[in-house]
Amino acid sequence: MKRTHTCGELKKKDVNKEVFLDGWVQSRRDHGGVIFIDLRDRYGLTQVVFDPSSNKEVHVVAEKIRREFVLRVKGKVRPRKEGMINPNMATGEVEVICDELEILNEADVPPLEVDDRKISNEDIRLKYRYLDLRRPSMQQNLMIRHKIAKATRELFDSLNFLEIETPMLIRATPEGARDYIVPSRVNPGMIYSLPQSPQLYKQLLMVSGMDRYYQLARCLRDEDLRADRQPEFTQIDLEMSFIEQEDIFEVLDKLMHHIMKKVKGIDMKISFPRITYEESMSKYGNDKPDTRFGLELVDVSEIAKNSEFSVFQSAVSSGGCVKCVNVKGKADFSRKKIDELEAFVQIYKAKGLIWLKMDKELEGSITKFLTKEQQKGIIEKTKTEKGDLLVFVAGKKKIVNDALGQLRNHLGKELKLYKEETYNFLWVVDFPLFEWNEEQENWTPAHHMFTMPKKDSLKHLETEPGKVIAQCYDLVLNGVELGSGSIRCHRADIQNRVMAAMGIKREEAERRFGFLLEAFKYGAPPHGGFAVGLDRLVAILCGVPEHDIREVMAFPKNKAAQCPMDGCPSQAADSELKEVHLKWNIVKKE
Repeated sequence: MKRTHTCGELKKKDVNKEVFLDGWVQSRRDHGGVIFIDLRDRYGLTQVVFDPSSNKEVHVVAEKIRREFVLRVKGKVRPRKEGMINPNMATGEVEVICDELEILNEADVPPLEVDDRKISNEDIRLKYRYLDLRRPSMQQNLMIRHKIAKATRELFDSLNFLEIETPMLIRATPEGARDYIVPSRVNPGMIYSLPQSPQLYKQLLMVSGMDRYYQLARCLRDEDLRADRQPEFTQIDLEMSFIEQEDIFEVLDKLMHHIMKKVKGIDMKISFPRITYEESMSKYGNDKPDTRFGLELVDVSEIAKNSEFSVFQSAVSSGGCVKCVNVKGKADFSRKKIDELEAFVQIYKAKGLIWLKMDKELEGSITKFLTKEQQKGIIEKTKTEKGDLLVFVAGKKKIVNDALGQLRNHLGKELKLYKEETYNFLWVVDFPLFEWNEEQENWTPAHHMFTMPKKDSLKHLETEPGKVIAQCYDLVLNGVELGSGSIRCHRADIQNRVMAAMGIKREEAERRFGFLLEAFKYGAPPHGGFAVGLDRLVAILCGVPEHDIREVMAFPKNKAAQCPMDGCPSQAADSELKEVHLKWNIVKKE
């Protein structure tokens, strides 16, 4: 007996066909001696009928059936009776009357419901992940993941890219997070690192003449976890030689267009809009703006600094700023609601929230500190109309941007200012090459140190590193950073200057990544690349709440970087440690 159809396939056109189905029992109902089951596989459900008047022996066996039993059935397709059609099932017009039944495997009562209407808690779901993955929504997520991977390979193959694997056991290189390390058995006292990304190796592929590389690369980072982070994840990684930024944009625009068309049936514009990092920070408070709605931040520092309101004055005079958001038509927000918004911005270190409402004129406690001319200036700059609510935050620029940017996103979602099924892609360009690290008191890379500065910024490398603009770029989708890339620093002399600006001496550079610098001596072509977070992209296209990438991974870890299902990480036996020349030296907790 061999499966002829899946459980999501049969339609009215199949009536009177003899079919073989395999699957799991989703549910069982006994209606006056006639047994009905919904048989499930990853394609859908089919109702199977066991009628004693049709086949008494099969009916006797069917009486033993329980949820999640694995069955093989043979029978004839028939139309459902009038009034019994289920429009919510793809196979809802038909059923199979069974004349042969084989119980392939019995099942204990499952510790969780294999049902999208009854979701278990996270610990149970991860412990019994193989059962959780039987749920249709989880299987749909993995199918979408497969479609995205397939579409990626199709597009890159059409553009003459080569899929090349880079090593998983590598030398430790600085990537911004902690490495996972693997002790070597054959090289006592030595370790491998697991790659945080294929960064240096894909650059070496460019040196080797492989001018168009891509890979669905597994990456591993030992960092604190959250909804969009896992210890191991996948990125769509690419690198190209003899190109400029525009070439990267063209390829990524095509890739996203192809994926959206294949997976979501959406024919998007090929070329995505672009804004600079400075513009993004100014208008949205962050470098990954959600452009599905307005509520842009407006800088009113020039007006505020001349007011008599001390909070505004001190913020601007100390080098900070005053920004506001015009919440259109929400002057009817209650004081309780405004207090909630104030508590929200305080999460992001803002000292408070100042507000004004617009009726015939601006109303609020601070209007007495603003001249009529200053009020008019605020109204014009923020395009305020009757019924609008203005909310202000004053302080250090970073705090103001963080607080109001987060408030903007919060209000956009709460006020339903966009449709969830809207997809707005955006390029953010012209990032600074360096960020000042106050704790370490040195310049650190905003992205990574192998990024080429823009030509007109090279003059600032030794004197004012904070003014150096990098040839790097981020692709943003609905307020989520999908990935980053850059034109690489392919010349050893410029790379040495970048590292010197960070305080990295030649000797240290040689020790940490001398093999890359050595390769550059032998004719490295101009090159650049990009990496898209595959898990994040899948989560967005699946509509997963909070973009939790665990929902689109087969076997993720929990927040403690543990897998409740297989019990990893697990303790190593002394004999296993001895083989890799290690021994326990753990301080016991008192």
